[in-house]
Amino acid sequence: MNKRFERVQAGEKLFDWLLCLFSIGVLIEAYRIDGAFRLNSGGSFPTGLALIMLAASAVILVSHRRKRRDPEITSFTQETKVFLKEHFKPHIVVFSLVSMAYLAAINWFSFFVSTFIFLAVLFIYYRGGKILSSLVITGVAIAVIYVLFTMVFRVYLP
Repeated sequence: MNKRFERVQAGEKLFDWLLCLFSIGVLIEAYRIDGAFRLNSGGSFPTGLALIMLAASAVILVSHRRKRRDPEITSFTQETKVFLKEHFKPHIVVFSLVSMAYLAAINWFSFFVSTFIFLAVLFIYYRGGKILSSLVITGVAIAVIYVLFTMVFRVYLP
């Protein structure tokens, strides 16, 4: 008699528990808005959303209870390596790091300068080093953003 089990991805059960803990944290923060669970208070909507998140994470935890991990993965270290290999691919890491630098740079430089550098770096990286065409595309994108937000919508950009 051969039982077939559904498989979970590497790190999926840990992620499920982290989602549950995050939901509890959101519920605590929602409770701190008013200090009580009342339907007509300012914290009722966040509390409702937190309860939905908590219920959803509980359903996910229960549904993944019978799933097993890949039999080739035998240790926590091996599962961590598989998780990192699957979810932290170089293009995702580069985009995340450049995005964080961009968000920090907006405070120090103007929006247009930091956006130009952000877009240029990413276009050059993702287009395989085509510098001139990447700079032209970035310049056109910045011009479109400037015309749309500054002249059409009349939005102040820092």
